[in-house]
Amino acid sequence: MAFLRIYIFVCLVLVFVSVPVFYAPYSLAASKGTGLPLPRFVSLRAGEVNLRTGPGVQYPVDWVYLRLNLPVQIIAEYDTWRKIRDWRGTQGWVHQSMVSGLRTFIIIGKKRTIRHRSDSKSPPIAIIEVGAIGRLLSCLDLSGWCKVDVNSKKGWLRRVELWGVLKDEIIK
Repeated sequence: MAFLRIYIFVCLVLVFVSVPVFYAPYSLAASKGTGLPLPRFVSLRAGEVNLRTGPGVQYPVDWVYLRLNLPVQIIAEYDTWRKIRDWRGTQGWVHQSMVSGLRTFIIIGKKRTIRHRSDSKSPPIAIIEVGAIGRLLSCLDLSGWCKVDVNSKKGWLRRVELWGVLKDEIIK
């Protein structure tokens, strides 16, 4: 009976000692991110991007994005993998090579009017549809306006009319 107790004790010690060894690679890799702030916005680099359930090719593809330059928000990093969230709240992992630093936005809610100046009484330049993707040029202050480019139409939109910029973010 004493032998059985010693055997169980040794087994438990081995289990507790080995747990940090098995989890150490995960914690080291998790700390090997870019060091850039999270969350942050980027865009999809390709016209077809696999969204996976975990950070690696061994994880199944949960969704396939088919829109080049779609804005996404990076919410976590694990080695060369980025956990992203889209404008609908869908989350998953993509390889870092599938995202770009190009700042884009997507129109949400309803049709929006691009204005000549950052003023709601400014003349309209274009009306853009929900789901349209454009390039984010600048958001110089927290006044609520961002300069945008949609199909070579440059003008101003209010931050609340688009998805792709943090509410307190300045873009120069």
